Amino acid sequence: MNFSESFAGLYSVLDFGAVGDGVTDNTAAFAAALNEAGKKGGIVYAPPGKYRFDGRLNIPVGVTLQGSFGSVPAHNGNRDKGLPKPGDFGTVLCPYADKNDENAPAFITLNTNSTLKGVLVWYPDQREDGTPYPYPWTVAMRGKDPAIIDTELLNPYNAIDASMNERHIISRVFGQPLRRGIYINAIYDIGRVEDVHFNPWWSMKPAIVKFMVEEGEAFIIGRTDWEYMVNCFSIFYHIGFRFGDFGAGPGNAVLTQCGHDIAPITVQIDALQPHAGVSFNNCQFMGDFVVNETNEGPVRLNGCGFWGVVPGSQGNPGTRSNLHLNGRGHVILNGCHFTGWDQFPETKGKAPSVEINCRTAAITSCDFIDDKPCHITVSENVQDCVILGNKFSGGARIVKDEKAGAQIGFNISAEKREAPKFHIPG
Repeated sequence: MNFSESFAGLYSVLDFGAVGDGVTDNTAAFAAALNEAGKKGGIVYAPPGKYRFDGRLNIPVGVTLQGSFGSVPAHNGNRDKGLPKPGDFGTVLCPYADKNDENAPAFITLNTNSTLKGVLVWYPDQREDGTPYPYPWTVAMRGKDPAIIDTELLNPYNAIDASMNERHIISRVFGQPLRRGIYINAIYDIGRVEDVHFNPWWSMKPAIVKFMVEEGEAFIIGRTDWEYMVNCFSIFYHIGFRFGDFGAGPGNAVLTQCGHDIAPITVQIDALQPHAGVSFNNCQFMGDFVVNETNEGPVRLNGCGFWGVVPGSQGNPGTRSNLHLNGRGHVILNGCHFTGWDQFPETKGKAPSVEINCRTAAITSCDFIDDKPCHITVSENVQDCVILGNKFSGGARIVKDEKAGAQIGFNISAEKREAPKFHIPG
């Protein structure tokens, strides 16, 4: 085999007329390279440059579109002086098409065994000083085993539509989606989402943060037959993790070392599969965690931390209760800790850390750090509940309706402790 044969299946977009000057439309050049690679499969390489697109890209079956970044980059130079700005180096894809039309097809569509890797996607026309412009999804994942790896989606309106596929992989993806981060639905085989961080890399300007706090959703999870999520983090979105039925039925998931910070709602559970539900392991949530009355699936929280948001922090109203538990699904809390609840001005002095209004629940080996007027409430809707072996600062303050079916015992009264103080980014 000679040298040229060993690189068969590797194509450069420059050989198809691409120009990374930030001005030239590269839609046709990239499409030509991708289509050529699609004949037998291969890698389409885009060298460092700013590539403008006035159209959309389709990555064929078995093809990888790869940029120059060997690991996921970060570009918070818009926000922090002296740090790299988008386009200073590396492979940058700049979409201009479909502004103000979020229902248009995605900028990039992945298909069976196709991959997007090692690029930065930056929307140069997106504005910071007003309500952001709507755009369609940046990436749509279709077919079987599509993947997006080591990629930064700096400022998309909608980032990744991971629906209607099987066994997707979303790994090492950073960015600041403004309206929606990742949407998962109609998945009938296991999906994996790993090391995804949605931070304000692009902008902390008031209009952007206000929009995210009022309308943003980081992770939207519908029907998925086992979604494994590890080390996924988001901050400032109105809802961090939302579970529901979006037309294909509810799903089930396991989340490990995940969390959402400084939010009105960290988790909102509207529906889960009754036989499996969701497990949160060693996760952290800063804001209200809500299980709604429509849910029938189990919710398991193991070794998780919950703390509240002070009113006014990045426009947040403040945390009322760490946990609002409703519905018919069984809720289990084991080895968790709670602090900073009862921040909402209208309920000051009355709100519990955990509000139990679901049919069945168990709270064991948990630590309620704050010495506040109410730790737990148990409503008349509760049929069977166990509150056993927990530690309460200043003594357990549990308000139980006389009609509630609850067993309470072996709880420990801890000495009064100073509640932890947290740094709020600004």
